[in-house]
Amino acid sequence: MPKFCILGASVAKSRKTAEGPIAGWGQYMSEFLAPGWEVRNFARDAMTARTYFTDRFATLLNLLEPGDIVALDFGGVEQRINVPLRYHGKREFKEFLKLYVEGIRAQGAIPVLLTPCARCAFDVRGQVSDTRDGYPEVTREAAVETGAVFVDMNAHTGRLLQELGPARAKQYYRWIDAGEHPLHPDGMIDSTHFNHAGAREVARILASALESNPDIPAGTVDKATLVPGDYPPPAPEFTVVSPESALYATDRVGTAPVFTSPGPDRAVSGLQKFTGNAGPDTGYLLFFSQGAYIGGTAVNEQGRFLWRRTMVWPAGEHTVQAVGIARSGGVTPIASLRFEVRDHVAPPVVAAPKSGAWVNPRPRFNGTAAPGVTKVMALEGERLIGEAVVAEDGTWSMRHPHSWRPGAHRVEFVSIFSALHSTATPVDIRVLGVPEDSFLRTSAGARDRCGDKCDHYPFDGRW
Repeated sequence: MPKFCILGASVAKSRKTAEGPIAGWGQYMSEFLAPGWEVRNFARDAMTARTYFTDRFATLLNLLEPGDIVALDFGGVEQRINVPLRYHGKREFKEFLKLYVEGIRAQGAIPVLLTPCARCAFDVRGQVSDTRDGYPEVTREAAVETGAVFVDMNAHTGRLLQELGPARAKQYYRWIDAGEHPLHPDGMIDSTHFNHAGAREVARILASALESNPDIPAGTVDKATLVPGDYPPPAPEFTVVSPESALYATDRVGTAPVFTSPGPDRAVSGLQKFTGNAGPDTGYLLFFSQGAYIGGTAVNEQGRFLWRRTMVWPAGEHTVQAVGIARSGGVTPIASLRFEVRDHVAPPVVAAPKSGAWVNPRPRFNGTAAPGVTKVMALEGERLIGEAVVAEDGTWSMRHPHSWRPGAHRVEFVSIFSALHSTATPVDIRVLGVPEDSFLRTSAGARDRCGDKCDHYPFDGRW
């Protein structure tokens, strides 16, 4: 029996019913393949191209037989430069994809490179926003360079979201109001992972793309199953009738809602979530910007709410207003919150060492970052090598736990603000040291070093 294997992270992972409403597209692939195919879904939460390759890829290779298909859905987790154990620079990511293709082909199986699905985010013009930071293009390049089968799921799902529009698209994601689902009583806003309807549609789209690809054997996909389903209905917040009237009501009841996040006058990203509390009789909240209705959300029995626009806020200063709808009738007083949206972040300043300076093998890097920056990440050759937490006064400092080898090196530093990252600040250092082939090293090479601060003699060239 031929196998259809799936490698990737949480978006493809099969889910149990008890985990609802989240679902992975991998759990629905069997519905669209021809009889006789066995689906094996190896996708796992937070799995990256690096971790699967080093932890599990050998096991998969031993399972593969000629004619099997392996779909690789990487590139979503790897773009997170603020998470050192997950981040892959683009060159590193491409190199891993090439290794997968080479290994799978060596077993006579067919590798299929997929780009990550689009996230549910729209700009103010209603166009789907690109949130994948160029990683789909890296996957495309790897497919061209290796000749592997390529399916641009980012483009396919982006077109789907564009057809659905902001009012319907969120109905395919794990995006629920407070009080709507028992597993998420305070609500859940997840613009990355799908619910069951969305996951099934993504699987259907992938199957359709495979069926039309000349490099996939005929008869792999059951054509009769590829009929598109009905679009989901608009989300409830887009069906509110005459919401602006709540701004001009003369008689108000209860208390105004209270925002708990973000704080007033805070700098935030364009995909900021708003949380807070409402009075005990409030059942629904309406949100406005410049007098125009921009969405709403339910309030749970404990009075908590969670809301985010499907559209990305443009850069600049904004004020959002919230009005509660009382279950007993009437509207609450108006709550207002000012905030500033940033769509870019300045690169960090490196105060020391100065670029071009001589340093010892254990240099300490330090500098300052713009207000709101939480971390500064260090990279060498596009690979992440360290991170520093930014203090409240905007300063940061880091020292790599390993000594640098003698010679010239370039280090790049990147600021992190929410989901944004800056361009890099490059610093060239010249590391002073004893060459590896020096007498000072080779003459003391009979013994293993006992630690970084070894006091035994003789000096072995390291400090």
